[in-house]
Amino acid sequence: MTALASRLPLYLDLIRWNRPAGWLLLLWPTLSALWLAAGGWPGLHLLLVFTLGTILMRSAGCCINDVADRDFDRHVKRTAQRPITSGAMGVKEALGLGAVLALVAFALVLTTNAPTIAISFAALAITMAYPYAKRFVAMPQAVLGVAFSVGIPMAFTAVRGAVDPLAWALVIGNLFWVLAYDTEYAMVDRDDDLKIGIRTSAITLGRADVAAVMLFYGLYLAIWSWAALQAGLGGAFWLGIAAAAAQVGWHFTLIRGRSREGCFRAFRENHWVGFAVFAGYVLDLALR
Repeated sequence: MTALASRLPLYLDLIRWNRPAGWLLLLWPTLSALWLAAGGWPGLHLLLVFTLGTILMRSAGCCINDVADRDFDRHVKRTAQRPITSGAMGVKEALGLGAVLALVAFALVLTTNAPTIAISFAALAITMAYPYAKRFVAMPQAVLGVAFSVGIPMAFTAVRGAVDPLAWALVIGNLFWVLAYDTEYAMVDRDDDLKIGIRTSAITLGRADVAAVMLFYGLYLAIWSWAALQAGLGGAFWLGIAAAAAQVGWHFTLIRGRSREGCFRAFRENHWVGFAVFAGYVLDLALR
C-alpha cells in the first residue's frame, strides 16, 4: 500500500486527473444521448454506468496515448514532462494502469445489455487505434471524433436495445464538434508538430483553420438542433443552443489571432459548450 500511495500522484498526473476537461468533453454528449434515448431521467443505474465509465475510459485512453506518443512528446514543450516521457514511469506500468481502468469500465458495461456490451469492444478498439492515427491520417481529429462519439450509440442501446437513426445523427454532429475543439488544440502545438512530422487538422487546414473550426461548430449545433426537433423538443432546448452559440462566438475571438494561449483557452473551456447543449436537452425533457 505504501508503494501504491507513493505512485498515486504519478498515476493521477498520467490520467490528467487535475484537468477534467478531457472527460467532460466525452461526458456531455453521452449524457445528452442518454437523456434523449430515455425521454428524460434515465435512472440512477445508467447515469452511474455512463458517468463512471466515461471517466475510466478517458483515463485509460490517456495511458495508451502517452505510451504511443512518448517519443513525440519529449519534443513538445507542453508535454515534455508527462510521466512516461520524463522517465518517471515505465511503459509496462502505464499500460497496466490503463488495462485495470478499462477492465473496471467493462465491468460497469456488463451490468447493461448485450448490444451495449458489443459496442464497447468497438469503443476499446478505436481508443487503442487513435494514438497511431496521427502517423498516417491527415486529420486524425476525425478518428478522435469517432472515439469520442461511441458513447452515444451505447447510450441508445442501453435504453432502447438498438441504435436508431437519431443516434447516428447525434454521432455525426458530435464528430464535427470534436473536429472543432481538437483543431483548436492542434493549433496550440502546430509549430512543434511540424518539426517532428506529426499530422494534425491544424497543419492540414493551414490558414483555413479558423474558418474550418467555425464551420465545424456550426454543423455540430445545426445537426444537434435538428435531432432535438425530431425528438419533439421545443422552447427550453433553444436556451441551451443559444448559450452554446454565444460561447462559439467567444471562441472565435480567442482563436482568430492563432495565439497559443487563445487557442488553448478555447479548447480548455469547450466543455461548457457541450454542457449548454446538455442542459437544454435536460431542461426541455423535464418540462414536457
